[in-house]
Amino acid sequence: GLAMTATVYFGIAALMILSAIAVPAIALLGGYSVLEAIDSVGGIEQLQSLSPENPLNFSTALALVVGSFISAGTLTADFVRFGKSPRTAVIVTMVAFFIGNSLMFIFGAAGGAATGQADISEVMMMQGLLIPAVIVLALNIWTTNDNALYASGLGFSNITGLPSKYLSVANGIIGTLCALWLYNNFVGWLTFLSAAIPPIGGIIIADFIKNRERYKDFANAEFQTVNWAAIAGVAIGIAAGHLLPGVVPLNAVLGGAISFLILDMLNANKQNTSARV
Repeated sequence: GLAMTATVYFGIAALMILSAIAVPAIALLGGYSVLEAIDSVGGIEQLQSLSPENPLNFSTALALVVGSFISAGTLTADFVRFGKSPRTAVIVTMVAFFIGNSLMFIFGAAGGAATGQADISEVMMMQGLLIPAVIVLALNIWTTNDNALYASGLGFSNITGLPSKYLSVANGIIGTLCALWLYNNFVGWLTFLSAAIPPIGGIIIADFIKNRERYKDFANAEFQTVNWAAIAGVAIGIAAGHLLPGVVPLNAVLGGAISFLILDMLNANKQNTSARV
């Protein structure tokens, strides 16, 4: 945890170097693991015919899939802002999510079906790939944690005005300590994220649709110090995800976006009434 935190201290340049090493290594070793899994069961058709002893229902599986990367979806702008153009940023995002993220699911699904293990590193160890398993485990966790730390440092820096690299270090120490508990409660944490993070994305989208003109001159736009409509929208979105029937992430996105638009409109009407008085 401390080594990962130290990488974030040096900023986006260190993350780029780490990613340049991690992405090809994970792709190659994960791909080899998939081939081993297919070969071990006798082909792709045999792999597809395998059934787990205790299968998940669709809604739970969907919540876990979304929860595993939804925070990255809402924080992507923190990284693609370094792109040479908006077009490049959009292309990189689409490649990362549609290709990169799909490959990661395939790496886990193929090995999990063949061995019965959920963790890609455990799958690779059962396949006799001990050293590759250690490499993949370390790089996978390292890149994920560093991206999260970088984004959280930026967020707290915007709130407090303090340098983001120092806040990232503090968050890294806290996160490392929390990981001691989280390790044994990971599925529950992903389930929580599947409802807690989507409302944020929904509110960002809703605000962009409503205030598109303001985004064109983003550098000179004025923002509220605390947007209570957005905060309330997140809370309502989380409640919608957990309490309403249907797909948890979808309910959370729609609940957050719709409630934000309504609350923001009511707040604007209230301010206009006060101004006239």
